[in-house]
Amino acid sequence: MKIGEKESKRGFVVAGLLLGILMASMDNTIVATAMGTIVSELGGLDQFIWVTSAYMIASVAGMPIFGKLSDMYGRKLFYVSGLTLFLVGSILCGLAQNMVQLSIFRAIQGLGSGALMPIAFTIMFDTFPPEQRGKMSGLFGAVFGISSVFGPLLGAYITDYIDWRWIFYVNVPLGLLSLLFVVKFYFESLEHREQKIDWWGAILLVSSVLCLMFALEFGGKEYAWNSATIIGLFSGFVVLLALFLWVETKAEEPIIPFHLFKKRLFSTAQGIGFLYGATFILGTIFIPIFVQGVYGGSATNSGLILTPMMLGSVVGSQIGGRFAVKTSYRNLMIISGFLLFIGIYLLSTLSADTARSLVTVYMVITGIGVGFSFPLLSMAAVHGIDMRQRGTANSTNTFFRSIGMTLGVTVYGTIQNHLLMDKLKKALPMMKQFNPSGDTRVLLSKEARAHIPPEALQKITHALADSIATMFTWAIIPVVISIILIFMMGPARLTDQFSAQAKEKHS
Repeated sequence: MKIGEKESKRGFVVAGLLLGILMASMDNTIVATAMGTIVSELGGLDQFIWVTSAYMIASVAGMPIFGKLSDMYGRKLFYVSGLTLFLVGSILCGLAQNMVQLSIFRAIQGLGSGALMPIAFTIMFDTFPPEQRGKMSGLFGAVFGISSVFGPLLGAYITDYIDWRWIFYVNVPLGLLSLLFVVKFYFESLEHREQKIDWWGAILLVSSVLCLMFALEFGGKEYAWNSATIIGLFSGFVVLLALFLWVETKAEEPIIPFHLFKKRLFSTAQGIGFLYGATFILGTIFIPIFVQGVYGGSATNSGLILTPMMLGSVVGSQIGGRFAVKTSYRNLMIISGFLLFIGIYLLSTLSADTARSLVTVYMVITGIGVGFSFPLLSMAAVHGIDMRQRGTANSTNTFFRSIGMTLGVTVYGTIQNHLLMDKLKKALPMMKQFNPSGDTRVLLSKEARAHIPPEALQKITHALADSIATMFTWAIIPVVISIILIFMMGPARLTDQFSAQAKEKHS
């Protein structure tokens, strides 16, 4: 064997992990495409927001907890546990009879997802030597980028031609295949030791995240931002977060060890991941709205609009992963940061008169810039960290990126909506019958556009284009901050670990 056999087994493990990442990262987008059909069948228009919120809350809250547990008791155990939870939740979602049931079952799915992505990346780092991690990280990052596009496409196709319940059932064969590959071919050499579980830290972390997510979800929608409910939720988040930070300083085995943040590379990677998450999610959500609303088109095929950005992210991910052995993380991330800055700046110049070919070019540049970060930030987060803490380090990185995405969508979505409503009130003061509040996709669907006079439609499309362009202008701020953090990463590079291993062998 034995080398050939070993490589073959490792290939099956990689295939299993890639399937798990594909399912977990694609799930929210595939469900979003089918939501209109789900609501029409199950009812509960006032409750549908929980279908997405329950998944995100459970996933984000579970990431650091599962990462810590995988360090304590093994990657395989908790990857398999997370995958099993995800599959059980998927089956239950397909069987849901009302919106409350679907939301509860989505929370089960989300809890499983919280284990899949961070632990999959950690298994990859444990399995491959340093000289191969760049290439594998690029492959894993490429799958994450691909899922952001194929999720809406697959969701639209299944909903239109099969049945919306199959957007959940489709996970079962993929998940079982992933389960088979990981259970049969992945063997850990990690020796586990008994540790105390930081239950108070876990409870406070989950509670604080719940308060924040509920505040962001309901603020400006169900309740006014200055209402007692929203203020109370934000206050609860601050208090619970402060308690969590205090408890973590006292815990023997904290969920998020603060000593990791003393490492410059680790702490800057978390900050950059947070800011990149807040920025990139804007492109995936608002560019389809721009193209559909300004140029016209079908919401069902909106996933195709993101293909240029997806291809750019895949290219960037591959380049970043392969060149990680040749230079420092900082040097590659500088390229990433400036490409992202150029892409977001160009998107801020969008108008109703911008040629669609130019939008495609802007998307490709943005996608390449972000694509670099997928493998590089994952490698930087675990660089020089003991194997027993890699799960914690990687899950923390995924946690910060996910929180960034959640805050980015909420904050910038609110900015864009406010700008759009303000512009529409000025442009259409006497046309209240069109009621432009709510989902822009619905407002500018083919059916709605057919009933809007051309002059009014032109004003609406210009208002939409201007509001999205202004939102991207504001999005330049986190990009600039992320570039500053990139320069603070230091000269560390992947090949430093080769030297460390060589010293260990000679000692």
